[in-house]
This record gives sequence, C-alpha cells and structure tokens, in this order.
Amino acid sequence: MLTPAQNLGGWFHDLPRFVIQFTPEFGIRWYGLAYVFGFLCAYLLLRMLSKRNATKIPLEATGDAIMYLVLGVILGGRLGYVFLYQPALLITFTSDAPWWGVLAINNGGMSSHGGILGVMLACWFVSRGFKDGKGGRIGRCSPMHVMDMASLIGPIGLFFGRVANFVNGELLGKVIARPGQPAPWYAVRYPQEILDLNADQHTQSPEQMSAIIELSMQHMLPGEEYWESGFARVVELIQKGDTGLKVQLEPLIAARYPTQLMQAGFDGLLVLVVCWIVAIKPRRPGVIGAWFLIVYGLGRIPMDLVRLPDADVSQFGMVTRGQLYSALMVIGGIVMLTLISRAKREPIGGWLKPALNE
Repeated sequence: MLTPAQNLGGWFHDLPRFVIQFTPEFGIRWYGLAYVFGFLCAYLLLRMLSKRNATKIPLEATGDAIMYLVLGVILGGRLGYVFLYQPALLITFTSDAPWWGVLAINNGGMSSHGGILGVMLACWFVSRGFKDGKGGRIGRCSPMHVMDMASLIGPIGLFFGRVANFVNGELLGKVIARPGQPAPWYAVRYPQEILDLNADQHTQSPEQMSAIIELSMQHMLPGEEYWESGFARVVELIQKGDTGLKVQLEPLIAARYPTQLMQAGFDGLLVLVVCWIVAIKPRRPGVIGAWFLIVYGLGRIPMDLVRLPDADVSQFGMVTRGQLYSALMVIGGIVMLTLISRAKREPIGGWLKPALNE
C-alpha cells in the first residue's frame, strides 16, 4: 500500500508489481491486468455504441473490431518504441529468449504515440467490413469513422495503462525535493529510482549513496557479487510490509512528481470526457478523432516539463521527443478539422442524439 513518508511529507511508493506472484519473475502483474481491463472496457463501450446506433460497426462484429484494435495497440506500441526511441533494438540479439531486442517486451518499452499509429492502421482494416457468412461483407464504412470510435473507447485503456505505470514505479517525474528534504503532500518517493535511473540522474549525496549500498549489502545472498541485487531485495521486502526497512530507506530517496497519475488524468480522463462530449450529437467522420489528437497532444506537451526524460534516448535540444511527437499530433488534428469542415460528408453517430437517418 502507498504510505505517507514519515515527517518528510509526500508518500513512499511501496506498491508491489504483482497481483499474484508465483516465482520471483513470474505472476499476474498489475500492468497486464491494466491491458485486460482497458480492452474489456473498450469492448463493452463499443457494444453500447453499436446498440445505440452511434456507430456503423455492427453489434455482431464488435469483438472482431476490438481484436484488430488490440493488435494495433500492441504491435504499434512496441514498434513505435523501437523506431521512435530505441532503434538499436533492431540489431540487438542475445542468447536468451526471446533472442531479438524487438521482441523483448518483458524488459519494457511501449510507446503511446506508436500505439496510436498502430490503432490508426487497425481502423483501416476494420473499415473494410467483416464477412457475414454468406460471402458478403457487413459494416463497411469510412476509416475516419472507425478512428472516431477508437477515440471514444481508447482513452479508458490509456488511463489504466498510466495507473499501471504508477504501480510499477516507472516513467518517473522530476525531483521536487532531494533525499532527506521536506516535500509537498503530493510528492512520491520511488525506491525504483536507484536501479532504474543512470548514476548521473541520481540526486543522492555520496554519504547517502554509501548508506544505500551498505543497507543493500546487508541483504545480499551468498554468491551475489553486486549490491544492486541486495537493493532489489530490500525493495521487495518493503513491498511485502517491512516497515523497518522502509523507515531506513525513506530519507535516502528523492521526492518526485507523480507524473504517471497526472498523465492518467490528462491522457485518459480528460481525453475521454472531451471526446464523449464532442460525440453527443452526430459528427462528420474524423471530427472526434481530430479532437482526440488535439487534446492528447496538448495534455502531453506540458507533462514532459515535469516528467524525467529517458536518459538513453537523445532529445531535440530543449524539446523532448515526446513533446515533438505530441506537437505533430496537435497540428495533425487541426489540419484534419480544417479539411473535414470543407468536405461534404453527412454527420453520423451521436450516442445521445442519433442522426435522423439512422
């Protein structure tokens, strides 16, 4: 459970990665459940939209449509991370499974921007319709309309994903207070920073780092050579409820912005609310998707001001890669709205006020 830091202000992150753990590295993880919950909610929302005649996707084809979108998220998210952030994975090979760096999702690495691109491609597949068992196809529609539907059901998955990032203690925010210094109530101290960040990103003093190493070495097993193994065990024990270790470690960990929860609000809830408000009445195909791109991009750009950029990924001067990609999303959404306003297409959809011809 997330507990308040003693006398220092803020909260100490002691949440476990696993819901149920079978071995040290195998079990049911919160991150995996986040994907399951996101896809399940998306499926239920799409069925609801179909029942209300707010989409051209037939009710009996909603399951197939979700499968295409799921593949788009997973393949697009992974390939987007590889090509946009870590192209070196293309030529990284190991002697252990899965042997190729691109396939090593177990080590992390999913790009939200890549996932969005993957969903766009999946929308094109869904727009081609589905076989009806009689040699014909049902549900053929505009790719823009499918993208609108993805924009309505996708933010809930983004929300769950960001919450899972918080549970994992990854995608850390920038430092609000250095180790041992008072912090505001909303700050979080993540012990994961010691192993996940490069040495030049640590804010501990030499004395504080020595204390961390000494504490870690006390929990090393026979045969282990590096103190990092002991520290990982310290974190695991804290996550299992060892309050004594937590009290020792708290003043040695920096307090940071909880950017994962902040992004859950911006990337997930804000985008969800805006898109569903836009979709109350019928819209021309592409309008909802354009608003998704605009709101998501505008929400992500300021996040990178308080989010710690990846140390092993080159940036563009003062602008991070995430900010650049988000700015392109905003521009793309504005261009889409401009072009759609000039196109002579009939509005469709409307989950609260359906089109008269539907």
